[in-house]
Amino acid sequence: MTPTPRDYSLIGRDAALAEANGIAAAEWYSCPIERKQLKELMKRSDGPALRDTAIWIAALVLSAAGGIYFWGSLWAVPFFLVYGVLYGSSSDSRWHEAGHGTAFKTRWMNDVLYYVASFMILREPTVWRWSHTRHHTDTIIVGRDPEIAVPRPPDVAALLLNIFALKSSVTTLKSLFIHAAGRLKPDEATFIPEMERWKVYVVARIYLAIFAAVVAACFWMGSILPAMLVGLPSLYGGFMTIYFGLTQHAGLAEDVLDHRLNTRTIYMNPLFRFLYWNMNYHVEHHMFPMVPYHALPRLHQAIKDDCPEPYPSTIAAYREIIPTILRQLREPAYHAVRHLPDGKTPVPYNHGAIINPAE
Repeated sequence: MTPTPRDYSLIGRDAALAEANGIAAAEWYSCPIERKQLKELMKRSDGPALRDTAIWIAALVLSAAGGIYFWGSLWAVPFFLVYGVLYGSSSDSRWHEAGHGTAFKTRWMNDVLYYVASFMILREPTVWRWSHTRHHTDTIIVGRDPEIAVPRPPDVAALLLNIFALKSSVTTLKSLFIHAAGRLKPDEATFIPEMERWKVYVVARIYLAIFAAVVAACFWMGSILPAMLVGLPSLYGGFMTIYFGLTQHAGLAEDVLDHRLNTRTIYMNPLFRFLYWNMNYHVEHHMFPMVPYHALPRLHQAIKDDCPEPYPSTIAAYREIIPTILRQLREPAYHAVRHLPDGKTPVPYNHGAIINPAE
């Protein structure tokens, strides 16, 4: 018998099912850790983020300068490649950490980085702040989580288009026009508080004004160089966003209340960790989201004996993700199973939704 397709909208059948089954805004499993140690790990500091942000901005300026200087020759390509990744991919982790308010100790520093990085990654700051809050409350709970990157069955064409942020950018542009007109989409109305909605409308108008100014500058100069610096890097430099992002949850269990089962921790090289701001320690981040990015390696050491074996690299993770996604085209209920250490018990699956034959 073919399972009933899941409804990933936030106002449909599975949203009601999640509430009925008690997995909406439910209590999640947390690995045991001493309160004193966790408190120490949660300490915020401006220092690490100031250092890393200064390096990031310097790299952006130098690569942009090289691209401008060599504009019109092939020598500009490597400079814009670096600039694009820094602009269109590493802004994802900066947006994320600043949005949690943990990157810096000083609040206004988090806010500035959050708004700048949100623009660079083509995300509307207020929409995504509340969307991400829901994502943490109901991680990969169908009908509740607005940030499920790979619904089942997967839309492979959309995933391929988003290697260069094509589908997601078109979606964002459509949303900007809706929001600039003073309206929200139905799903957004379920998680954005009434008192925050005016911010959505104002920022949408600011974004559209900036893009209009960039287009005007291109016509005035008779060159796409202004767009190569503002706007287009979100596309041509966005490929690392999806490369990193799919490793977080793609192909893992839905409707469970244990981050060890629906989230991956992956070991990465130092360059990737800088670009991704340690979000490769993703089980740890979801379990204790108030721990700053620079403390996640220490948190990992503290709880790793209670967690599945980390993936040794992103390549190792994709050796699981790609076959799983392809299999889900035929068997939407299938998912990759994370195995806990001997003697560790997972939080039970929600059997009110689709029952996975692999369980």
